[in-house]
Amino acid sequence: MLLKKIDIPKWITTILMGLFSLLFLLPLLWMLSAAAKYEKDVMVFPIQWLPTKWNLMNNFQEVWLSSVPFSLFYYNSLKLALTITLATLLFSSMAAFAFTKLQFRGRNTAFGILLSLMIIPAESTLVPRYLLLKWLHLYNTHAGLMLMGMFSTIYFTFLLRQFMVSIHSEYLEAAKIDGAGYIRMYVQIILPLSKPILATVAIIKFIWVWNDYQNPLIFLISKQLYPIPLGLQLFKNEFADNYAVLMMASVAAILPLLMIFIILQKQVIKGIALGGVKG
Repeated sequence: MLLKKIDIPKWITTILMGLFSLLFLLPLLWMLSAAAKYEKDVMVFPIQWLPTKWNLMNNFQEVWLSSVPFSLFYYNSLKLALTITLATLLFSSMAAFAFTKLQFRGRNTAFGILLSLMIIPAESTLVPRYLLLKWLHLYNTHAGLMLMGMFSTIYFTFLLRQFMVSIHSEYLEAAKIDGAGYIRMYVQIILPLSKPILATVAIIKFIWVWNDYQNPLIFLISKQLYPIPLGLQLFKNEFADNYAVLMMASVAAILPLLMIFIILQKQVIKGIALGGVKG
């Protein structure tokens, strides 16, 4: 009787997918293992997943106290990622609110034009952006990168709009009867109901900015302005033969990404669940 209640094919599929997912985790596990070893033990074959001799603290000190200003690169990445992510959430949610809940002439046409801009590759606008930043005297500044990043919101505006369409307009009508204006509707109704999708946007945008290599490479010259991706390249040149220290630096580089996902994962899972119910 118990076997009839258990969906055996489903359990087998789940186990197989779990084992298959471990293949994608192996590089991460090896990186964590290497970060805790002495340099001579990193390339030992067969792989020692648990270090026989731990060198975790020495590798940690090498990363943060070396001649390469890793802490400065960390600060630069946090500054850029947090500022651009918060600005993206603000501008994208405001635009999505306008495209879904406000009635104005040419709304659908404007949204269609906005979506058509998504087909333009970012690489094709590098030269115009370079000339614009030079003209604004923002080349080789964090402000220039922030300006470009915070207004690159077409994809996220579309994502938020698709979610906000499902928010019933009756909420806004009731608020309007109570004398609420558009700003109050946006702040007190739309944003609280959009927490799941806002969390998703925050995670995606933060990861994009944190991992961005191309824009800082082109629009920054001064090494003291470098974010983590460019900083790791300098770190690689300094510790070319010490893979243990390089892996420790890589572990430190991905920690904020793990933290922001852990903090916002409940809202993301809630959004997925709501999407499944609506579907």
